[in-house]
Amino acid sequence: MYDVYGDINSGNCYKVKLLLGLLDIEHRWIHVNILQGESRTPSFLKLNPNGKIPVQVTPERRALFESNAILHYLAAGTTFLPTTDFESAEVLQWQFFEQYSHEPYIATSRYIIRYLNSPADRLGELEAKRAGGNAALKVMDEHLQERDYFVGDTYSVADISLYAYTHVAEEGGFLLSQYPNIRAWMKRIVEHPRHVTMSDFPPQS
Repeated sequence: MYDVYGDINSGNCYKVKLLLGLLDIEHRWIHVNILQGESRTPSFLKLNPNGKIPVQVTPERRALFESNAILHYLAAGTTFLPTTDFESAEVLQWQFFEQYSHEPYIATSRYIIRYLNSPADRLGELEAKRAGGNAALKVMDEHLQERDYFVGDTYSVADISLYAYTHVAEEGGFLLSQYPNIRAWMKRIVEHPRHVTMSDFPPQS
C-alpha cells in the first residue's frame, strides 16, 4: 500500500489524492500540518530533505516528492499519461507552466488568504500577485477555447496539475467568472465518475 503524507487542502497534495481516486489506488493518507512544523521534523526530513508536502512512499518503502513527479509515477501506463513523444512533452510543458507561471501567483495568494488570514504585512504582496495570476488564467482560457483538455483530447495529468489550484482560485481572490472556457473545463473534470474533492476527506484522514 502507498503512504501519502500531505494536507488535503493543499493543491499540490490534492493533485495526488485526485489521481489516486481516479485510478482507484488503495493508499493511506497521513495528514501533515505544515503550520505546526510537522514537515520539518527529523523523521519527515528523512522522507523529503526539502521539508515540503506531498511525499509518497511506495510499497517498497521508496519515498518520492514533488507533486508532478508523483503524478508521473502513478500515471505511467494509464490513460492519464500520453505515450507519444510530443504529447508527453506537452504534459511537461503545462506542468512547468503550472509550477512557474500559475502556482506562484494563484496558490500563494490563496495561502496568504486561507492559511495566514491576510496579515497586513502581506497585503502588498497579495496585490502584486493579481496580474500574474490573471495572466496565467488568460493563457489557460484561450488554450481551452477549442479543446476539452490541455493535451490531446483526453483527461491527463496536465489537467490534474492545473485543476488543483485553479478550482480554488477564488479563495485567492481571482474571479473565475471571467474565464468561461476554464469553467467549462472544470465542469468536465468534476463529471468524471471517480472524481474526488478536497471536502470528501477530512484533513486528519
